[in-house]
Amino acid sequence: MSWYHKKSIYQIFPRSFYDSNGDGIGDLIGIIQKLDYIKDMGFETIWISPFYTSPQKDFGYDISDYYNVSPEYGTLRDLEQLIIEAHAREIRVVFDIVMNHTSDQHPWFLESKSSRDNPKADWYIWRDKPTNWKSIIGPKGWHYCKERNQYYFASFFPFQPDLNFWNPEVKKTMFDVCRFWLSEGVDGFRLDIFNCIIKDKEFRDNPFDPFHLVPTKEHPGGFFQIRKYSLNQPENFVLAKELRKVADEFNGPPRLLVGEVFGSHKTIRKYLGEQDGLHLVFLFDILFYKFSAKFFRKKILEYEHYYPLPHVPTVVFSNHDQLRSIGIINGNMEKAKLLALTQYMMRCIPIVYYGEEIGMTSGDIPLKEARDYLPKFFNWVPQFVADLLPVALNRDVSRTPMQWNTNKNAGFSAADTTWLPVNKDVEDRNVAEQLLDKDSLLYVYRALNRLRRDHESIQSGTIEVIQTGNDNILAFTRTFEDEKLLILLNFSKSKIKNTLTETVKEVLYALKAEVTDSSECILQGYGGIVLKI
Repeated sequence: MSWYHKKSIYQIFPRSFYDSNGDGIGDLIGIIQKLDYIKDMGFETIWISPFYTSPQKDFGYDISDYYNVSPEYGTLRDLEQLIIEAHAREIRVVFDIVMNHTSDQHPWFLESKSSRDNPKADWYIWRDKPTNWKSIIGPKGWHYCKERNQYYFASFFPFQPDLNFWNPEVKKTMFDVCRFWLSEGVDGFRLDIFNCIIKDKEFRDNPFDPFHLVPTKEHPGGFFQIRKYSLNQPENFVLAKELRKVADEFNGPPRLLVGEVFGSHKTIRKYLGEQDGLHLVFLFDILFYKFSAKFFRKKILEYEHYYPLPHVPTVVFSNHDQLRSIGIINGNMEKAKLLALTQYMMRCIPIVYYGEEIGMTSGDIPLKEARDYLPKFFNWVPQFVADLLPVALNRDVSRTPMQWNTNKNAGFSAADTTWLPVNKDVEDRNVAEQLLDKDSLLYVYRALNRLRRDHESIQSGTIEVIQTGNDNILAFTRTFEDEKLLILLNFSKSKIKNTLTETVKEVLYALKAEVTDSSECILQGYGGIVLKI
């Protein structure tokens, strides 16, 4: 197994992590200053959301220069120092890269839209007559450009025109962008909306489906359209293999490629190839988990079917585009601890969003006060309806400043005003307070990272679901060579006693649980235990 199979990943949204210069915006120096915290927590890989030069209309996912840093985040020298400092602490660094589109302020697009016969005229997707393709977020995907008297396609926002990967020059240029950062010492990339990159070359219309209002696993997007010709084209699977070859050009440990892709497991599994495509893909179906043993039992079996060894699934509960998933359990910290234990003991790569380790909740930012561009497409939705939805119409709520302590601005910034307001629950959910409480959620994450680091059976062992006779208990084993672990997790609020049939050699970790002298395991409500047997 490679290094990325064995390490957990900590996602940082740089704008919200730590502000080193008091302007109210998190920055690269701020990340450097918090590397010791990340190291102490036991995270060995950080994924940093975009920091490249950008108009910041989509807060970094609209890039206008792939080779430079947006000034609010710092300088190229800061970025180089971040890589050096992280590596000195044995922390790998994964950059977010956006290959599908650029900002409409990128010099490439400004040239491309200027005429139909300029050197970059074919660098973006242009049409005299639009197809019926919609963007991922539902509204129209084609946008009129008066300079060319043509339409360009954008898979996301109108100011993010899609690049034309049927043009070999475009593909080579974007691969060279990746080569540049890999040569700078970056350990890999998170690939933004990778399954959107190549569209149907014949520009066929997507099928209309009157029953497809909301997204499904097989057909993301919704809005009465099956995105048959604008998502998950066969050429995207080939692109994954071509990019893998680029990553493999570099000596040393493998460089990680993890794709943001949407679709059924059967579809997104193709991005991995036969170990010659992307290394990992995000599995978003667990973002909307149900807090039950049945749900996770089913997921383990499902993942084992579609991603058997040597492939490894990912388990991620929250990210920068969705409501913080602790909301599903109404902010309950005891349940959050059991979820963390479940995530770390499954055969997977755990991915943790900043603040998740202290139980940060979604912020209270009304749609009309959003800085996120997404609410502009949903301004017809009443606020009370938006509050009831399981998805974020305003992604600001999942991007509020990291809650370091109870000082001004939660210790995030010395500024009078921060780019987004700090959550109101900072008194109960911050790093400083939880560092003083060994029963806190933060200590659970710290213990689990160390447990994972010390046991090959957790990093790369097999997994087998077992039955206990109690539907509220999720039980499974993790096995590697001569080490075998038994994991028991109680998803009910009631105490459960379970008779052990295996000899317990050692209790590796206990969360509100114990083993008695009579070989009986007692699990308190929302308790769990990891036993070496």
